[in-house]
Amino acid sequence: MAVPGQPKAQSKDEKGTRKGFKRYKWEFKDSNKDFWLGGHAVVKTLSIVFMIAGLNRFESIAAHPLLILILSMELSFFAFFMFLYTFAISRYTTFIYWPMTEIFNNLFSCVFLGGGIAFSLKTKRVFQEPYITAMALMGIAAFFAFIDICLQFKYFRSNK
Repeated sequence: MAVPGQPKAQSKDEKGTRKGFKRYKWEFKDSNKDFWLGGHAVVKTLSIVFMIAGLNRFESIAAHPLLILILSMELSFFAFFMFLYTFAISRYTTFIYWPMTEIFNNLFSCVFLGGGIAFSLKTKRVFQEPYITAMALMGIAAFFAFIDICLQFKYFRSNK
């Protein structure tokens, strides 16, 4: 029973009950749960792994510097978004701004990686095994970027 004059005790799981670092720690844990269990982390991690492997294969042979630049650029963008998700910084952005930014990042990654594959097909006449492997890894990374686009659409579904 509540005693008159005393504030009502709130549950620790209710939103707005934590202050300062404890609130950030709780949001960090809550945001990471959605990120890791929703499939985004696995898809982003696999994309990063395939881009690193493709970059390694392109650097082991004489490849056009633009291909290395495309993979390095996309790798840095994916690492940046992984950092933002991991440290729950996405919680502090506007509701519509964050998913749109993420969708556009994945869309442009898919387009750039696909364009990199098309460019690599046009610039080389004789294909070596590491070159073909690097192109395949770029294609797989582009495919995972497309999968991440599909995972992002849950933010735009109406709650009917």
